[in-house]
Amino acid sequence: MSAETPAAAGQFTRRRLQFRAWRGARPFWAGLFVALGGLPIAYFPYANLQIGHLTLAMSTTAGAGSLIIGVLLVVLGISLWFQKHVRVFAGVAAILLALVSIPVSNLGGFLIGFLLALVGGAMAVSWVPGEPPRAEPLLEGKGTNDAPEGAVPGTAADGTAFPGFPEPGTQAGPGVPGPRGGIDDGEPSQAFMAPGAHDLSGTSPANGANGRHSAG
Repeated sequence: MSAETPAAAGQFTRRRLQFRAWRGARPFWAGLFVALGGLPIAYFPYANLQIGHLTLAMSTTAGAGSLIIGVLLVVLGISLWFQKHVRVFAGVAAILLALVSIPVSNLGGFLIGFLLALVGGAMAVSWVPGEPPRAEPLLEGKGTNDAPEGAVPGTAADGTAFPGFPEPGTQAGPGVPGPRGGIDDGEPSQAFMAPGAHDLSGTSPANGANGRHSAG
């Protein structure tokens, strides 16, 4: 395999993509069908069918008319490729010429050119250009660390902080109380002290007097 093969393949892919983009921006298939429909309409009246030693001439009295219809269909098909703004006019004209070719040109080129021109004209009339892709709108307001606005806890949609939460974009300071443990300033907290530890009347059953003052 030569070293030029990848470059040639890349160039072929690029040309193919360019042709696809060019084809998608115009009624390509409509123009192709109209142009192909004009060929049998213009050819059959001037062709001779050879059957063994017998030559059968298919020319009619309107041979010049068949040639004019075929040439006009080819021109309309090419116009659909390079002048897409005339697609409605070209489509209607192709349909009318296809209908006229039935009595003029051997049933429209033995119905081959008639059907091709009729389908191509209908496709040209119905073709519309596509809309370009729309860009997505950017988000105007964002929360902390590129989060959507209002998605950060304690942050409203307008940036107002709720009570008990730090303001948006700030860390919790030393003034925010933390979880309570079992010791407050070196002493056991009230939640973990023995029952009656704060009873100063001396009548608690915890002092062993069953509700009476101890003698000692």
